[in-house]
Amino acid sequence: MARDKSASASAPAKPAKVKKTRWYHQVWQAYQMTREQDAAVTWLILAVFFGVVAVGLLIGLLWGPWLYMLLLSLPFAALAAMFTLTRRAERAAYARIEGQPGAAISALGTIRRGWTFTQEPVAVAPRTQDMVFRGVGRPGIVLIGEGPAHRVDKLLESERKRTARVLQGVPITVIEVGREEGQVPLPQLARKVQRLKPQLTKQEVGEVVKRLQALGAVKMPVPKGIDPLRVRPDRKGMRGR
Repeated sequence: MARDKSASASAPAKPAKVKKTRWYHQVWQAYQMTREQDAAVTWLILAVFFGVVAVGLLIGLLWGPWLYMLLLSLPFAALAAMFTLTRRAERAAYARIEGQPGAAISALGTIRRGWTFTQEPVAVAPRTQDMVFRGVGRPGIVLIGEGPAHRVDKLLESERKRTARVLQGVPITVIEVGREEGQVPLPQLARKVQRLKPQLTKQEVGEVVKRLQALGAVKMPVPKGIDPLRVRPDRKGMRGR
């Protein structure tokens, strides 16, 4: 009996089961986060929901069984309300990080595939904290600058020249993030990058990524959640010849 007790005491305890986050918990969290940035979101969601229900009821009163149309309108009303919450939550999420150092790379995290971005900036202005991030995809290399236009353009140009010396012939696209004229607002950044036209093959993209690893990146923390010319890459340059 003593051995049984000691064996049971030495047996490793079973890990506690991790509770799964239900979809309605995620919806509630998204709503709470959105309400902090957008106080009118509650009334907007209610207006959309009851607006769709009212349209369904009106159609039922005019052309069909009103009770059937009322019940039919409920799932559409819920879908419209959910869509409204999603859009407002996305806008609120961007509003929370816009203007913070590293907001650009956080926004680019919504791009699921086709691009490889450095999680740390490749160039930083120590005094102003202006940053440049780099991404590689089939459209070539994209450099994203954060900061006022009169400052970050110099930092971007310096990084563009440094990158072009390593990879001659590879298309390089420069994008400035911000609200000034000529800059791309943060909510539109991912869409802007995804609309760039492919110019490299997957094999060429892999070679570019390997060569860019030599350039490295500036390690510093970042916050958490124009078509280029059609120039073919210099394969000899990418092989180091």
